[in-house]
Amino acid sequence: MRTERILRTLRTWSIATAIAVLQAGTPAHAADDYRLGAGDLLHISVYGSPDLTGDVRVSESGAITCPLIGSVPVAKLSTDQVEAALAERYVQGGFLRQPQISVLVTEYRSQQVAVLGLVAKPGQYALRSSTSTVLDMLAEAGGLVPESAGDRATLVRADGKRVELNLDALLQGDPQQNPRLAGGDRLFVPRAQQFYIYGQVQKPGVYRLEHDMTVSRAITVGGGLTPRGSERRVVVKRRAQDGSEKRKSIKPSDVLQADDVLYIKESLF
Repeated sequence: MRTERILRTLRTWSIATAIAVLQAGTPAHAADDYRLGAGDLLHISVYGSPDLTGDVRVSESGAITCPLIGSVPVAKLSTDQVEAALAERYVQGGFLRQPQISVLVTEYRSQQVAVLGLVAKPGQYALRSSTSTVLDMLAEAGGLVPESAGDRATLVRADGKRVELNLDALLQGDPQQNPRLAGGDRLFVPRAQQFYIYGQVQKPGVYRLEHDMTVSRAITVGGGLTPRGSERRVVVKRRAQDGSEKRKSIKPSDVLQADDVLYIKESLF
């Protein structure tokens, strides 16, 4: 029940809340250390020199072209490093004595992460910081699809390494479930696992399978027993690894598996 409530919250407004929880108590960075790459758009301001101020895009070769000083390589540099490099070029060229230069990234395009599966807006999203995390990307993608997204997610790194994430723990502020992302990463949110229940229950149908869900809990989710139903007379139809289906009796305390089909029989008395 707690897991379902937490995930329902995550699907609405609490991604931003979870971000705030994880950021609380975390030291603020003095400067964003995002590393520039091809496609990023920069706004360069040179104090007192409006002719040198303007927007410039990083080329495929990783360079920008600036008035008077020409091509300047900036790939894999932070904005602070670019400011220092430009200042040095203007001083060495004899164009400015003590330049005051500000560099801002106005479009992030070089480093992107794919957010796929049961999110509101699947697609490619640009990293806006080297500190962008799983929660940041879920927020960019509009959150999880209501009543459909699972409580686990898979992060596939650019090098192929897979990381399994617990969305329940993530929402509760566990930083281990909120790793930083890098360009080329893929985040996949699968469809929630389900179970089926019919027979002597008030609301037969298909329901989300909660973590460690027991037969008793499943009956409660299905609206409870009818006056003729019995918790002691439950049969489960379960698919084996070889694809075959098997039927067997199951106890109220037994834990369900994905795609289990429960049939609640009538009481003998």
